[in-house]
Amino acid sequence: MEEMRSLIVEKGPGPVEDDPDALVKGWLQREMRGCMKTPWIRPRKYWFVLTPDSLDYYSSNEKGARRLGSLVLTSLCSVLWPDKQLYKETGYWSVTVFGRKHCYRLYTEHLNEAVRWVCAVQKVIDSKAPVQTPTQLLMRDVEEHRDSPEVLEQIYRCNPILRYTSGPLYAPLLPFPYGSLDQSAPGPRSYTTLRDEAVKLFNSLQQLESERDPVPLMQGVLQTCLDLPPLVDEIYCQLVKQTTEPPAPGGQGDLHYWQLLTCMSCTFLPSPPVLRFLRFHLDRTENRFPASEMAKYACFIREALEKTKGRECVPSLEEILVLMQRQEMICTVHCPGVPACSVAISSHTTAEEVAQELVSRLGLSQSPNLFALYEQSRRREQPVGSATLLADVLTRFENLAGEDREQDPPCRLCFKHYGFLDTDNVPRDSLEFALLFEQAHEMVLRGYVPTSEETLQTLAALRLQSLNSDFSTHAPFPRLEELFPPHVLHARLPPLPHQPPTKCRGARLRAGLLAGGLWGQALAKQRAERDQRLRGRLREEGASTMAAIVEKWKLLQGMGRPEAMAAYMALVREWPGFGSTLFDVDLHAVRPRLGVVQGQPWQWATLTPLSLQSPVGSGPQRLWLSIGAKAVSLYKPGEPEPLDSFCYGRISSFGASDSSTFRLSVEDRDLLFETSQVSSG
Repeated sequence: MEEMRSLIVEKGPGPVEDDPDALVKGWLQREMRGCMKTPWIRPRKYWFVLTPDSLDYYSSNEKGARRLGSLVLTSLCSVLWPDKQLYKETGYWSVTVFGRKHCYRLYTEHLNEAVRWVCAVQKVIDSKAPVQTPTQLLMRDVEEHRDSPEVLEQIYRCNPILRYTSGPLYAPLLPFPYGSLDQSAPGPRSYTTLRDEAVKLFNSLQQLESERDPVPLMQGVLQTCLDLPPLVDEIYCQLVKQTTEPPAPGGQGDLHYWQLLTCMSCTFLPSPPVLRFLRFHLDRTENRFPASEMAKYACFIREALEKTKGRECVPSLEEILVLMQRQEMICTVHCPGVPACSVAISSHTTAEEVAQELVSRLGLSQSPNLFALYEQSRRREQPVGSATLLADVLTRFENLAGEDREQDPPCRLCFKHYGFLDTDNVPRDSLEFALLFEQAHEMVLRGYVPTSEETLQTLAALRLQSLNSDFSTHAPFPRLEELFPPHVLHARLPPLPHQPPTKCRGARLRAGLLAGGLWGQALAKQRAERDQRLRGRLREEGASTMAAIVEKWKLLQGMGRPEAMAAYMALVREWPGFGSTLFDVDLHAVRPRLGVVQGQPWQWATLTPLSLQSPVGSGPQRLWLSIGAKAVSLYKPGEPEPLDSFCYGRISSFGASDSSTFRLSVEDRDLLFETSQVSSG
């Protein structure tokens, strides 16, 4: 039976072409296998007529032609635009219309005709009144009679859809558009339609009742809601339904629902109508079960909803565990030179709040410098945005640990200087000076303090003096990479031999055949021998460098730890870039702010008053963007002198053009930088 056929007014015996209700009509070809993905078959041609209520098709356009089918158009229907890839494969432009039970896949050889049908069908869909489900209507009734207890009880008693059910759900509680889901949704998981996913999620919720370890299942439900935001309201309604008059209030299954509802409230904010319905449900639960576990969860959820603004990541497994107990997480923040700090955080705590707490706890409130939290790993380090939720950061750490189990050390949070306003007047006996010293040493090891190798050895000796005092054969020796920049040792090694590419097809074939035989084994042996020689050379260079560092360390006998730290800082301050925040950037272009050079708009400038050039056709330049207290400077990595500096009086504006482009307007020029640290700047 065709979908909702009884709602279609039967046409009279007159000619199909003379239908006064027709909006668009014409010959189209229809695929006869519904919505299933099947091998391509040549469709059959029918006469289609679009009316204000339906899309009908007939055997022909002659008088008395038999109507073969109708698709009722409502606000939940959807239509897909023609697919260019399908046209390349078949020579047809497609128009797909999704209804409640059926979908029509229509084809035409002309693009303008396909576009005409798509626009007309979409216009009819947009003209329809929004469809409301029984749940939506009952939510409105509950809100209207919330001050009438007798009426409310009758509403709940007469409408099982509002109450707990042990049976399956065959349709969503809220309206969702018909049709396939956009598979460009983020995340590795694949989804079908919103309606199908809503029903699947209800099945997952019912599994919670008997799960001994519900945490992974809860995280999966939360991840689906993050990937498909329209399902957030649906899950809230499903959880309200399953926690309304359950068979065992306060039992394990019921509490699992409340625990998932708690996690939802700390992750997603529902739409206003659902939020009002949820708050009424929380009030009703507290009134009916005062001092119960459900009432405690209801109170916690109400408070969380006041703070939730949306999350970038779903709660980590650890966060879900503490939310199930209505507790706070303990976040460990590492501080250079001092023991790690443990800070209690909630799902709503921002990085700025934790940074301010540590500033107060460590007695740094009077410092003119700025501090922030950093995400730090063995490979990278970047500041955490002030408004970033630390719970999201911890979830990312958990995900990275799962992807790279051999990572050493794991990702961690660090508390460090972020904005340097005055590094010269920091008291030597203060905690801030110790933090500054440790951060300067990190910069040296990462190669962010360009200086001579002789100076680097002296800095390493001063570091040893600050750690162990005078030289002793019994003193603990750190690893060389903890004292001296590793990249300097690697730079001494000879470059790998360059093998020119093989251009001849026959030569490539012979090389491929040889690679799999004895010749390939010989090449592998040669590479292993070469790598072994390089490692041996690296050990020799490391031993030579360590010996030089130790000789310099012996000369520092009698120097106290404060003096060694002060001498270290004095050497580092010789580089003019110290005392500023550095960002790795690629100079993408230097362009005139007026946008016209030689009459051509947006042409990259080849002549500029700046010392930086970005000619047409040249690649981006890798630079350091140094933001200091008095000026913004640009350095070529490893070079001690800046390429150019701009005092803040010369900078007219700055900002992020997109998620990876930072723009700096200096007088009559715009400098465009590409960087992964746009939000950090």
